[in-house]
Amino acid sequence: MFTPSSNDVRRFFCEAWRKRRAGEILTPMDAIAADWIDQHPEYHDALLDADEAVARDYSVEGGQPNPFLHLSMHLSIAEQVSVDQPRGIKAAHDALAARIGEHDAHHEIMECLGEMMWTSQRSGLPPDAEAYIECVRKRVR
Repeated sequence: MFTPSSNDVRRFFCEAWRKRRAGEILTPMDAIAADWIDQHPEYHDALLDADEAVARDYSVEGGQPNPFLHLSMHLSIAEQVSVDQPRGIKAAHDALAARIGEHDAHHEIMECLGEMMWTSQRSGLPPDAEAYIECVRKRVR
């Protein structure tokens, strides 16, 4: 299993954005990342210089949103939906996206994903996929 470092993730997004702007050929993952970057113009400047992106501190204390965390969550959700893992996420996503749109649905799902991960870390238990899916389903109603 590949576990990229935060620096790897930052460089990946910067490179995908560089390729998009240069009109270069994108890998499928680059294309998905660049599509999400397109939808977040507030992050464009942060992705222009990979070395600066790696050096930048996005700690909670800094008070700045972390564009790399946000974009990574978009990619994670897109992957979950594409393979319906955990089972039920695709249907819950599709219902939510039909109601409020794809981008807003991702942001709502991010809240549920973050809650599931926070609960798991706090309790020391594995992530609860059923609670995650139920959280998304509640947002459809």
